[in-house]
Amino acid sequence: MLQLRPFKSLGHADHGWLDAHHHFSFAEYYDPQRMNWGNLRVWNDDLIAAGSGFPPHPHRDMEIITYVREGAISHQDNLGNKGRTEAGDVQVMSAGTGITHAEYNLENVDTRIFQIWIVPEKVGQAPSWGTRPFPKGEREGFVTLASGRDGDEDSLRIRADARLVAATLLAGESAEYRFEAGRRGYLVPAKGMVEVNGLRAEARDGVAIEDEQVLRVMALEDSEIVLVDVA
Repeated sequence: MLQLRPFKSLGHADHGWLDAHHHFSFAEYYDPQRMNWGNLRVWNDDLIAAGSGFPPHPHRDMEIITYVREGAISHQDNLGNKGRTEAGDVQVMSAGTGITHAEYNLENVDTRIFQIWIVPEKVGQAPSWGTRPFPKGEREGFVTLASGRDGDEDSLRIRADARLVAATLLAGESAEYRFEAGRRGYLVPAKGMVEVNGLRAEARDGVAIEDEQVLRVMALEDSEIVLVDVA
């Protein structure tokens, strides 16, 4: 089963420096039909204006993944971690028992990110942060970027039964992803237009996936696709 969630149907909040679209209920946006998808709790599509960002604020017991689509994001937290993650790359933060962090766009251009929250398997663990480059031009098919599943040790590690993958496809190219029985997925084209098992999705639409063993994604335009596999 595939369910298209058009971009125009998402929750929206424009704070001036932050233009945010919410695939799931978040902050002032509430839709009882869009609370979560399995253990996927949040997928925010954020535009952060140049020279602005999120000031220090706390989180706990959540796995938070930032996928940078354009520009770059600079991270700083109370554990002493600092880093800059640029377009195509990923950072992960395990909030655990508690972490206070800031995320700033220190660039002279707007930054666009997907911010993805996944419920951890266990609570009360030590917080952590990490980042890693994943050049878009070096991806062949779906590449695993972050995961808490066995066999994905080459990716960034999260403490959740989930996997984040991405593909960069030229028009006419396709990629397949296989789900284990009982798992769900959520797919968003960061750019372009694709067909997902025959269902057309445009840039920034969401596709909720359930009871599909094989997912075949065909690029109708040059496309960048992000997919989360969740319990």
